Amino acid sequence: MKTMNINTITLIISIAFFIMYPNFERCSATRTNRWRKLKASSSTFNVLDFGAKGDGRTDDTKAFEDAWAAACKIEASTMVVPSGSVFLVKPISFSGPNCQPNIVFQLDGKIIAPTSSSSWGSGTLQWLEFTKLNKITIKGKGVIDGQGSVWWNGNGNLPKTKPTALRFYGSDVVTVTGITIQNSQQTHLKFDSCTNVQVFDITVSSPGNSPNTDGIHLQNSRDVVIYSSTLACGDDCVSIQTGCSNVLVHNVNCGPGHGISIGSLGKENTKACVSNVTVRDVTIQNTLTGVRIKTWQGGSGSVQNIMFSNIQVSEVETPITIDQYYCDGGRCHNATSAVAVSSIHYVNVKGTYIKEPIYFACSDSLPCKGITLDTIKLESSQRSNVPFCWEAYGELKTQIVPPLDCLQTGNPSRGGIISSEENSC
Repeated sequence: MKTMNINTITLIISIAFFIMYPNFERCSATRTNRWRKLKASSSTFNVLDFGAKGDGRTDDTKAFEDAWAAACKIEASTMVVPSGSVFLVKPISFSGPNCQPNIVFQLDGKIIAPTSSSSWGSGTLQWLEFTKLNKITIKGKGVIDGQGSVWWNGNGNLPKTKPTALRFYGSDVVTVTGITIQNSQQTHLKFDSCTNVQVFDITVSSPGNSPNTDGIHLQNSRDVVIYSSTLACGDDCVSIQTGCSNVLVHNVNCGPGHGISIGSLGKENTKACVSNVTVRDVTIQNTLTGVRIKTWQGGSGSVQNIMFSNIQVSEVETPITIDQYYCDGGRCHNATSAVAVSSIHYVNVKGTYIKEPIYFACSDSLPCKGITLDTIKLESSQRSNVPFCWEAYGELKTQIVPPLDCLQTGNPSRGGIISSEENSC
C-alpha cells in the first residue's frame, strides 16, 4: 500500500473538521444555555444584587422587597443579608401566603431602623414583619438594631405608637437562631398566631430602663420552645400572653428586665387562656420579678398547668409572684370576675431577693388553687420580708426558706361566684 503524502493527510483532516464542527458548536451552545438556565434558577438571593448599598445611610428597603419577591417564588430559597454591611430599612413586610415553603433569611450583616419621623408616617405596630409563611427560618450572626433610644426619650417627633422590632404572624414552623436583636423601639421579638416555633442561641440587648422593651412576646401561639438564649431588656424577658399553650422555656439567662411572666391577662374584661407552660433551668438576675403570673380584675378564662423548676435568682426584687390585682398605670376598679389560676408548681427555686421572696395575691371571688412548692430557698440580700399570701391554696412539698405560713391547705370553700363556663378554655 502506497504511503499517503503530507498534503493528502492534511486535506482529509480539514474535511473531517468542517463536517464535525456544527456538532461541536451545537454541543457547546447546549452546555452554555444549560449553565445560564442553572444560574437564572439559583435559589440564593443577595440583597446587594438587588441594588442595596449597605452603607447605613441609603434607604435599602426596595432592594429587600425585591430580593424577597424573588426568594418567595422558589422553595427552599435563601435571602442573604451579607456581613460587612449596614442596611437602613424602613417598615417592611415579608409576606405570604403564596410564598414557597422552607425559605431561609440569612442575616449576617446589620439591619438598622430609621430614626426620622418621616420614615414612620402616623405609626406602625411593627418594623420588620414575617407573615403567613410556612417553614420560615431566620438565622445567622447578624444584628437587628431598632435604634430605639430616640423613641424611649421622646425625641424627633416620632409617632406615639412604638413598633415591635421583629414580628411573626400567622406562620407555621418558625425558627429564629443565632441573631442579635438590640435597642428595639418596643418589644424585640413577637410571635402572634404562630405554631411550632423554635428560638435558640439568640441575644436580646437593651438597657434595663428602656420602657416596654420585652425580649420575646408570645400570644395566640402554641408548641413553642425557647432555649439557650440571653435576654436583657427593660420589661419581661419572656412574656406569655393569652392563647398560648405547650410552651417550653429552658436554659435562658434573663436580666436586666422584669423576669419571665405569664400575662398580664384579662385586661378590660377580656377572656384569657394559657396552659401547659414549663420554665426550667433558667438564671434570672437584677430583675423586678423572677417567675410571675399577672392578671387583671374583671377578666375571665384560666391559667393552668404551669411548672417553674430549677430557677436560680440573684438580686431579684420578688422571685415568685402571682398577682391577680395587677394594675398598670392606676385607675383600676375592683371586680368579682377573674382569670382562674390553678395547678401552679414551683420546684427548686433558689437565690437572693431584695424586696420579698414570695407574693401570692389571689382573687377574693376566685382564689388560686393547686399551688405547690418544693425545695425553695430564698435569702434576702438587703432586708428580710416575710412571704405574702392572700386567698392562695396549695401544698408545701418540703420545708422552704423562708417559712411560708400563709399558704392555705386544700381547696377554697367558695369560688362559685364565677361560673365554670366563664372560665372554661
